[in-house]
Amino acid sequence: MVEALVKDDNHKKLYTRLRIWEFPDKYVIEPIDGTSESYLAINRGDGSISSINELPSDPSPKCRTVYGVAGMLKLIAGAYLLVITERECVGSYLGHPIFKVTSLQILPCNQSLSGSSIEQKRMETELSVLLSAVERTCGLYFSYDFTEITCNLDNDTKNLPLWRQADPRFLWNDYMLEVLIDSEVDRYLLPLVQGSYQNFRAEVGKDTVDVTLIARRCTRRTGTRMWRRGADSDGYVANFVETEQIVQSKGFTASFVQVRGSIPLIWEQIVDLTYKPKFQIVKSEDAPRVVERHFLDLRKRYGSVLAVDLVNQHGGEGRLCEMYGNSMQNLISDDIRYVHFDFHRICGHIHFERLSLLYDQISDYLNGHRYFLLNPNGEKVEEQQGVVRTNCIDCLDRTNVTQSMIGRKMLEKQLQQMGTFGANDMLSTYPNFDASFKILWANHGDEISIQYSGTPALKGDFVRYGRRTIQGILNDGWNALARYYLNNFVDGTKQDAIDLLHGHYIVSISRDMTSPFQTRGLESVAVTGSDFRHLLFAAIWAGASLCIAAFVRVNGRLFCNRPRLNKPGL
Repeated sequence: MVEALVKDDNHKKLYTRLRIWEFPDKYVIEPIDGTSESYLAINRGDGSISSINELPSDPSPKCRTVYGVAGMLKLIAGAYLLVITERECVGSYLGHPIFKVTSLQILPCNQSLSGSSIEQKRMETELSVLLSAVERTCGLYFSYDFTEITCNLDNDTKNLPLWRQADPRFLWNDYMLEVLIDSEVDRYLLPLVQGSYQNFRAEVGKDTVDVTLIARRCTRRTGTRMWRRGADSDGYVANFVETEQIVQSKGFTASFVQVRGSIPLIWEQIVDLTYKPKFQIVKSEDAPRVVERHFLDLRKRYGSVLAVDLVNQHGGEGRLCEMYGNSMQNLISDDIRYVHFDFHRICGHIHFERLSLLYDQISDYLNGHRYFLLNPNGEKVEEQQGVVRTNCIDCLDRTNVTQSMIGRKMLEKQLQQMGTFGANDMLSTYPNFDASFKILWANHGDEISIQYSGTPALKGDFVRYGRRTIQGILNDGWNALARYYLNNFVDGTKQDAIDLLHGHYIVSISRDMTSPFQTRGLESVAVTGSDFRHLLFAAIWAGASLCIAAFVRVNGRLFCNRPRLNKPGL
């Protein structure tokens, strides 16, 4: 399989650099490497695609260099071509460069709307706001000749075009590629994944260890924090992310896969200017069926499933926890297991070392279901036979701390089996290696969090340094305040843009701008200057209270008996 992974299939390689010529009636895309005998032409009036053999004659066409075609959106208000205008090489895997998209641009193909009605033009203006949000999409990664960026290592490589090798769950531009796929222009079609790519290389004694962390966000129920919660009726959950930790040393290659995802019930938190909106369970009678669909899908894809639930047992989270736990009872078997661990009650805000109590509960599962391992001859000697599914409320902060702990334990076992570590060695035995590993997971957590909540992860100082710090707690207070603002005043438009990208946005003159469950959107509410000042004061007071309370807990001093505030989604 390794030979298949590193094989250079030129007929499947994508064009790595392109020129876009802008003529009055069309865009013409020319591969710069000179291997193509024709050009791709896109009509600027209706977005239709054709192949031409030579450039049109024009005295001074505008020309720019781009690095890939992300896809095309065909809307009532015209067609729009997405291209990658800037990229950054962030590392390599098995000799294949991995790139991050640093700039997207949308090229309109809507000249045919020049005689459109006032309503169509108004719609186009509104959609242009959403398309500008699309251009700011962060965390997009790709490779020109390597599909494993979109699917995990334990996956057979097929002799197909690159876009067809990608796991459709994690293909960010799946919907936008459909128009181009129908035109049979495979070498232009660039599969993108949204998530995270982190890598470091370190010396352990005489050996070199290369560690990579890849996160892949699922597109089935994608969106922003308060505007996409829980599951849909098919069992697809919000913020579902597959994280693969890959290590190479002494000729061995190993990987370990974990997943996270929102509690698989139909539930919501409607933004209403409160600091922590109430949890609302929708169609509670459907809970067992939705949970069953979700876990049957996981079992089909990953084998055995261990569900680790980190939410509180009391308050609003407690209601979700109880329904989730009760719905799991009929599913528990040799292949599906459920463990609840009240993270806040057991670990509080500073004693995250108590996660060892959770590890004691699940270590038998991890030892029994193993990990993927290739020996230096490229032979599979271990196979991961199950997956740990972790959730809190947001599946960001508590989840990332927990997943990094599990990833740490599995990496130690893998390096021991490879012979890079001694039988009793741990990551802490090698301080520089340990520090790099912590930074790896902290950066991973921040990037996933920014995509869902708009801010870096909370509790990131523990993941990054192995302890809570005053600066980290102050940062958490600020980020909690920023999340409050984004949830209420920014994320509704961002959610519409995401839905537009994935084909879930219904374009109509009298469309409802809110999500399917949320019946009132704050971005359409007029807020007076006086109201806004009151809201801002309340938000700042809430953030300051969080920082002061956390500071008191860290220093072991209790200045007063003020009730403890709960940060949303921690």
